[in-house]
Amino acid sequence: QPFSLSFVSFSDRPHKPRTTLFPHTLFINIMAQRKFFVGGNWKCNGSSASNNQLVELLNATETPENVEVVVSPPFVFLQSVRQNLRPDYAISAQNCHQEAKGAFTGEVSAEMLQDIGVPFVILGHSERRNIYGETDQLIAQKVQHAQKAGLSVIACVGERLEERESGSTNDVVLGQIRAIAAAVVDWGKIVIAYEPVWAIGTGRVATTEQAQEVHATIREWLAKEISQEVSDATRIIYGGSVKDDNCNELARMKDVDGFLVGGASLLPQFSAIIRSGSQKTQL
Repeated sequence: QPFSLSFVSFSDRPHKPRTTLFPHTLFINIMAQRKFFVGGNWKCNGSSASNNQLVELLNATETPENVEVVVSPPFVFLQSVRQNLRPDYAISAQNCHQEAKGAFTGEVSAEMLQDIGVPFVILGHSERRNIYGETDQLIAQKVQHAQKAGLSVIACVGERLEERESGSTNDVVLGQIRAIAAAVVDWGKIVIAYEPVWAIGTGRVATTEQAQEVHATIREWLAKEISQEVSDATRIIYGGSVKDDNCNELARMKDVDGFLVGGASLLPQFSAIIRSGSQKTQL
C-alpha cells in the first residue's frame, strides 16, 4: 500500500511541495493516483472479421487493476467494437470536428460520438498535423469543443526529426502544449500523449531517458503554468514504436504514465504492452 499523504506538508509556494518525513512519499502517492493508461490507435486498419479476432484477444487479456485500456478503431467500427468489447475497456474515436453540426461533408462531430457512447477522442495526432495540415489553433478548437460536448481527450504532441536534431524539441512540444492548455475545459478529462514524430511507425523509439526527459519537461510546465495539482494528476503517455520488447523499461520511468500504441495494438503483443502497467506497482 502507498504511504499516506498525511506525511506531506505544503508551503505557501504551491508549486514546490516539501516532505517532512519521507522524501519519496509524495512521489509514491502521485504515481498511485495516476492510473496507467494504454491506448491502442488502430488508425485506418481493420475489417469486421479482423476486428472480431482482435476483440477476442483483448477480452482474454489479463489486465492489471492499475491499468486503464482504451482502443480506437476507425469510425465505421466504433459501435460494433464497443458492443463486443469487455466492459472494463473503453473506446475512442481518432478525430472529430470542431463544430457540432453543419455542412461539413465527411466530418464527425463530438456530439455524434457522445450520442453513440464513445467517451474518448484522439486529437492533434501527428498524422492529422502533418498530412492534413491541422494547426495548433485548430487542434485547440477541437479540444475545447470535444470537452464541452462531454468527451475525454487524448491530446497528442511531438517533434519532427529535424526539430529534435536542431535542439528545439522543448520549444516545439511546449508550444503545442500551450495551445492545448489554453483550450482545456476540464483537466480531469485530458490525457497528454507525447509522440516524437520520428519514432512513429519507423521502428525507431526514443530511449527511456529521452522519453522521461520530455515527459518531465511537460509536467514541470504544467506545474508552473497551470497548477501543481494538475501537474501531479495529469497522465502523460508515450507513443512511438512501442512494442513488447521496450514497454517494460519505458513503463518504469517516473513520468511515463502509459502508452499510445499504433501498429502493435493490432497484434497479439498488445496484451504484453497492457500488462507492462504492472511495472508501476513494483516501484
